[in-house]
Amino acid sequence: MSKNVIIIGGGIIGLCSAYYLQKEGHQVTIVDQSNLDSGASYVNAGYLCPSHIIPLSAPGVMKKGIKWMFDTTSPLYIKPRLDINFLKWTWAFNKSCTSNHVERAAPIIRDISVLSQQLYEDIKTKENFSAHYEKKGLLMLCQTEKMLDEELKMVDVAVDLGLDAKGVTPTEIEQLEPNIEINTIGGTYFKCDHHSTPQEFMSEMKGYLENNGVTFYTNEKVEDLEISNLNITELKTNKQTLIADEIVLAAGSWSSLLSKKLGLNLLIQAGKGYCINTKQNTEITIPAILSEAKTAITPMNGFTRLAGTMEIAGINHNINMTRVQAIANAARNYYPSFEITELEKDNAACGLRPVSPDGLPYIGKSHKCKNLTIATGHAMMGWSMGTATGLLVSQVISDKKTALCLDGFNPDRKF
Repeated sequence: MSKNVIIIGGGIIGLCSAYYLQKEGHQVTIVDQSNLDSGASYVNAGYLCPSHIIPLSAPGVMKKGIKWMFDTTSPLYIKPRLDINFLKWTWAFNKSCTSNHVERAAPIIRDISVLSQQLYEDIKTKENFSAHYEKKGLLMLCQTEKMLDEELKMVDVAVDLGLDAKGVTPTEIEQLEPNIEINTIGGTYFKCDHHSTPQEFMSEMKGYLENNGVTFYTNEKVEDLEISNLNITELKTNKQTLIADEIVLAAGSWSSLLSKKLGLNLLIQAGKGYCINTKQNTEITIPAILSEAKTAITPMNGFTRLAGTMEIAGINHNINMTRVQAIANAARNYYPSFEITELEKDNAACGLRPVSPDGLPYIGKSHKCKNLTIATGHAMMGWSMGTATGLLVSQVISDKKTALCLDGFNPDRKF
């Protein structure tokens, strides 16, 4: 049965949800407070990476976070503040930083990431998208024996989960990247990973949706939700009142603010990430993560992108140039010939990633509202999980069997 569906949020999750919902014959409207040309879906590293099977909430991360709290250049910066939602999130995050949680979460992350890769390729083929997409794998580059040992252990976990991964020596790294000097003692190579240029896919997906009957309301903010008998009856924006059979909450870091209106306290913190685009350094052909610096290097279509840091400091788009410089310094440290101009650093952008306490997204229905489907909390993996999340949202709303078990993504799960 065709339904009238409103999606709050026009990032990768919202667009992919709209794609599969309109394929099922539903009438779809997307409402977004931006112009749909910026944010986390546009400034991410472009990875579709099953290799990232370990959630952010892993053993030792909270200890590192406390240590790094006093270092504005650190890969993870958590700004302490007296905010009840932040304190609840921090408590739940700390509880999730266990080996048992990682063991439970890793196969769940693998399954949704592998499915997303398959669906991304399927969409490109079916819709004849020309967006840049390559299957060159991902290098994890190390400069210390301690980090190399950690990365090799990760390879063991990945191989046990059926992923194509191996350790690589400096000589093997040079064979993979023969045209640029790399300062490393070795690393790992995840052949299972793919990469893309995000803004190209986003642009083509928006064009496809517009041409196939999806309505867009941009620069329009959802301000209130009217509830009756556990159903959303009206959605009020700063411009109009909308009515729908089903609502999808895919508003990223803003999702928790709207969820409170439903009596649903989604634990989400905004994790700011930065990116620098450079037209230099065209010799790099394989994406890499600089392990000690937690910085990503991605050769995109016509430019190279540096992306990194996780700054949990509330919802804001302030650019901290100290952190931008730290990303640039990391690139130069691993690639001695790497060049970035001052203008490129001045043009650095940021995006806010919605971070759940346990590193798993919220996907599915809550008992608090019958006609609401939640799709948020993907942290750094929104791009990597986007297409699969969209499919799952469509299957939930269409009352179909879901492609993956949703238990691990339950919005009502306890921490």
